[in-house]
Amino acid sequence: MEKKNYRILGEFIKDISAETKDIESYIYTKENISKYKLFIDINTKPLKNKMAEVSISTKFKENDSNKYGYFEMVYAVVVKIDEEVNTKEILEPIFLKDVPTEVYPKIEKIFLDLLSHSGYPNVKFETKVDFNELYKNRKN
Repeated sequence: MEKKNYRILGEFIKDISAETKDIESYIYTKENISKYKLFIDINTKPLKNKMAEVSISTKFKENDSNKYGYFEMVYAVVVKIDEEVNTKEILEPIFLKDVPTEVYPKIEKIFLDLLSHSGYPNVKFETKVDFNELYKNRKN
């Protein structure tokens, strides 16, 4: 395994939201949650001293609808990049693939707990998120 050229200095939930606005929404969501999909977005913000904030935004909703149950979390990771790393070709996979892959198990657990405590226990994400695949396909 190749040496990691970054270190995670800290991670935290930046924003978390579970919305079920009324009993009709709750019943609808409970009956249709198997149709819900996971959407992931990654943003990176450079900080001083070879550091960056990688924000991994996770949304669990019914296609493009926020009408009924809607769940969202932004998980931030503070990353310190090794001194010798200085090109976009090396930085991009760290931010879009390596860091998300490393922290995703925590994100998934927090998110499933959120769903469970919001009244939707036993939700499982059918597919595991493959950040290598997402990274490869991002240009398309």
